[in-house]
Amino acid sequence: MFQKVLATFGSGGAKIDARLLDAAAAPGRPLHGEVLLLGGEVDQEIKGLAVTLLARVRLPGGDRTEDLPFGSQQLVGRETVRAGRQVRVPFELPLPWETPVTSVYGKPLTGMAVGVRAELDVAAAVSDPFDADAVAIEPLPAQKRILDAVSRLGFTFREAILEPGRVDGARQQLPFFQEIRFAPSPRFASVFSQFAVTFLTSPERTDVVLEVTKRVRVSKTGGFGGRGQDFLGMFTVKPDVDWEKQLEAWLDQVARPRGIFD
Repeated sequence: MFQKVLATFGSGGAKIDARLLDAAAAPGRPLHGEVLLLGGEVDQEIKGLAVTLLARVRLPGGDRTEDLPFGSQQLVGRETVRAGRQVRVPFELPLPWETPVTSVYGKPLTGMAVGVRAELDVAAAVSDPFDADAVAIEPLPAQKRILDAVSRLGFTFREAILEPGRVDGARQQLPFFQEIRFAPSPRFASVFSQFAVTFLTSPERTDVVLEVTKRVRVSKTGGFGGRGQDFLGMFTVKPDVDWEKQLEAWLDQVARPRGIFD
């Protein structure tokens, strides 16, 4: 009986170990893995075993984050986990098309935290065992074309963040969106302070939202102030487009003076 009581507090109870079988994944593709279920010192009743996709979102204000679920799959229902038994439970978890990119050409993007959390729902337990693994999400070919074009224009990666909310005027499924932020190229450094790319992908198409923060003068003859003005552009990625030329044309248009303090 004492062992059963300890198991409800996590001591000597069942444990789990989540393992990803794919070195990298991509939006809209399945993620393969398995959960190793390890029986404890006594038989235990469980109410379920599930895996959940989590993404770390930066909350308004910029100093707090929250891990938000954006997909899940139930693997096991109510069962009895026998003492000392080991069971492998495979899973194939579909990734939403808007899953954030966390790695490009094998290099992690600073600021990104996306992972899979496996959690065992143990009946009468004070705390449920869980295990989490980070996921490397590489961009789709259409997304790579845009990121390669941005790089060739001389923009350098600064950080990537997830923000809660929606992009105005865009088709969006998830309750957050990703901004991949770049420092401006030398050509545009005097005009822009930041350039950001957001991908909104579906089975039918990939939309890219571009945002530049344009420096604003504090007076007609004075220098630039600390504030800036944001400009948005939205394009549907098509294979027969020279995206380096397309992006450069849009940036040139935004860079043109528009007013007395521009």
